Amino acid sequence: MDTLTLSALAPFSRHTWRLFSCFLVLGAVVATTPCFTSAQTDYYNTDAGRPIQIEDAYALERRGFEIELAPFRLERSRRGIYNLAIEPELSYGILPRTDIEIGLPFAFIDAGLGNRTAGLAGIDLSVFHNLNVETAIPALAVAASVLLPAGGLAADRAYASVKGIVTRTVFSSARIHLNGQYTFGDELPEVRENGSQARTQVGQQALELSRWLGGIAIDRTFPLRALLVTGEVYAQKPLREREDVELNTGVGLRYQLSPRLNVDGGIGRRLSGDDRGWYVTFGSAVAFGLPWRP
Repeated sequence: MDTLTLSALAPFSRHTWRLFSCFLVLGAVVATTPCFTSAQTDYYNTDAGRPIQIEDAYALERRGFEIELAPFRLERSRRGIYNLAIEPELSYGILPRTDIEIGLPFAFIDAGLGNRTAGLAGIDLSVFHNLNVETAIPALAVAASVLLPAGGLAADRAYASVKGIVTRTVFSSARIHLNGQYTFGDELPEVRENGSQARTQVGQQALELSRWLGGIAIDRTFPLRALLVTGEVYAQKPLREREDVELNTGVGLRYQLSPRLNVDGGIGRRLSGDDRGWYVTFGSAVAFGLPWRP
């Protein structure tokens, strides 16, 4: 089986490694930072890609920080080619029911025939706002993001996306989530069959660079075990005009290890489209608050 080797790391510049290292350093600093109470239930609030693509309508606690420590997504295509995406992220609850986020997607690409490459695939900036808490009507949220053209594997222009999110509790411990997303911008160039052109949208970024995405998920929580189980079905249209609509399905778990730390993992499969492969995800996040209150 063809796998990624350490030689794939060669394209990383020193500046890129510094950016990546900042997130690991922040995670270490958290050990001496007081946590806030809501971090103990962070497993309950799902994010895009952790562990599945469909997320819920709730934002990070105000004045709270969350560091996603190198969550990754490994894909295997039907042709036996492996791609790996790692995207450390930092989120901050800047206003009530509103958070902002910066992510650094790194891509490790196996293009076949021994052709491997790696590098930064952009800088992802986003804002998320929860419109209301669920009452007689579902919880609603809107989000906007932009993927900036930074790094050797990034697209040559910025791509902006908007998303609408609906969350509804159907039983005492189960919720249904609906997501709809649209991305603005020109079509991406086609990938050559011989793999000479690196695929710049892999893993997490492959999903965010779809022209449109729509899907549904259902989750169930087990509060006494600090555990969430979830599953999803969603369709997406790749940003390349000639590629078919892809139907995906996946399942995942999210577990609270401590008041600050949670972990998640998932597995999924692409049921239709040009490349019907499978993928696995794994991530961890540390939540903490400022040691003072203004």
